[in-house]
This record gives sequence, structure tokens and C-alpha cells, in this order.
Amino acid sequence: MSEKGPPVSEIRRHELAAFLRHRREHIPPEQVGLERGRRRRTPGLRREEVAQLSAVGVTWYTWLEQARSIQVSVQVLDALARTLLLDPSERAHLFRLAGAVDPTPATVCPSITPALQTVLEQLEPVPACVQNSRYDILAYNRTYGLLLCDLDAVPPEDRNCMLLCYTHDEWRSSIVHLAETQRLMAARFRATMAGHLAEPAWKMLLKRLRAESPDFREAWERHEVGAHRMRRKEFLNRYVGRVVVDHTDLWLGPEAGPRLVTYAPADEESRRRLERLHALALEREREREREREREQRRGRGRENERENGVALSRG
Repeated sequence: MSEKGPPVSEIRRHELAAFLRHRREHIPPEQVGLERGRRRRTPGLRREEVAQLSAVGVTWYTWLEQARSIQVSVQVLDALARTLLLDPSERAHLFRLAGAVDPTPATVCPSITPALQTVLEQLEPVPACVQNSRYDILAYNRTYGLLLCDLDAVPPEDRNCMLLCYTHDEWRSSIVHLAETQRLMAARFRATMAGHLAEPAWKMLLKRLRAESPDFREAWERHEVGAHRMRRKEFLNRYVGRVVVDHTDLWLGPEAGPRLVTYAPADEESRRRLERLHALALEREREREREREREQRRGRGRENERENGVALSRG
């Protein structure tokens, strides 16, 4: 009779512990704003540093790396993912090992098909994006990416319109009627959240908004509710100036699912300015591509130098 192996939960705990240790040991302290110091024995972060940066107890984090059977909340996993600078694939792996559902928007969403991405691009210079009911920005075209801020520079987990509208300085300064917009968004968020009260992702977003924005706390306490509707908006773009657009939501499925958000220019001047913004976005994209090619050439050059050095030492 064959012996049974360890339960899946135990295997996952050990895999999770090994993954956390590996990532911690491979992050230089300078990369997260810490000084290395002369007495540091490990090349990466210490356990207590990870715990401090993640706002969790040192003992608790030590137990986690020791694969002890403890409960891990999605909030703690999110904090660890940020501290350990996990990329989207590593973040997904972390949540899978912990047996938890990642509450942040996925970088690759099943609803974002290549055809839908093509539609977003074909709409340019009209800014357009795909959002879910929680205001997570799941995909966007190049013009939308420069409309309110440099969205490419925002971490994927922070690409949420509620969060940006209440906490991101450049995004906030680009909205002409900011106070009214914030109030309407809070009212729509409250109305929609009624159907998601028990979901960790919604509770986590609400907790973060209340913690980081006094304006949101004030709007939330009004207990106002509202529905999505088409409306005219005005933005003050840092590159092309004031743009007036008509906001339209095109639902891609049931109302609780993702929707295509478009900002059609409301006048000819706004259209010209959006065309200039689109041209700027294209040029920035080309420059990034040129920089990637230069970096690849530099990498190939360094590799050739190393190979030549090895050959010379052997000779």
C-alpha cells in the first residue's frame, strides 16, 4: 500500500515560503530606498525590512517564510507584492500559492481580446479605454494614455479611475470640474458597490480610498447614489490645453461587466487638439521603441565583450 504524500495546502505553503525568500534575497536594499550599510551579510532584504515595508509584524512574516499554517489576507499579499516589486506574472503566482483571488485589475484581462484592442486603436484620436464596474482601467489606446496623465507610468494595480481621481495629482489637475466629478463618481461607486459588498477587491479599494483621500471620505459620508449616464466633460491636458468631450459608455456584456468608454470631441478645436495629442503619443511610442532597440544593442555589445574576454583569458 503506497504512502500518501503531504496535502496540497502544505505543499503550497512551502512553495510560497520558498518564493518569498527567493524574491527577498534578490532585491538590493537600494532598490527600495534603504541603505546597504557595512554590516549587511545578505545581498538582499532582511525579513524585518520586508515586514516593515509591508506594514506587517516581523514574527508573522517569519512564520510565513517558515511555511507555518497561518491565514494570509489579500491586503497583506498586496502589500508584499508591492514591497517585493513583483511583476504581473509573479504577483499572480503569489496569489495562487496563497490560495487567494487577486483583488487588483489583471494586466491581461480575458475580456480584452486582440480584436477589442484593435477597436481601441482604430478609434484614435478619440480617447478610449475599457473599464470594469469598479473603475479599473483594463485596456486603453494611446490617446487616452496621455489624456489625464502618463498612464503608462502608473503601476497597473493603481490604474483605477476612482483612485486616480482622488489621489493622483496630475490626473486631478486635468479635470476642469474636479469637485463635481468626484462627487458623481463616489455616488456611482456607492450604487454599484451595493451588489459587491462582500467582495475583497471592492472592500480593499474602499478602504484604500478612505485612508488616502479626505475628499473621498467627505463624499462617501453623503451616502449619495447615482447611475452611469452620458455627459459632457472638460479636461485640461498638459500638452494640448483644454479639451471638451462627450463621454459614452458602451457595455460589452451584462451591465456589471466591462464597458468601452469613449471621449468623442465635442467641437472642432477639441478634435484638432486630440489629433495633436495622438501624434504626440505616437512619437513617444516610437521613441520608446528606439530606446528598446538601443538597449538591446548595448546588451549584445556587453555580451560580446564578455565572450571576447573569456576567449582572451583562455588564450
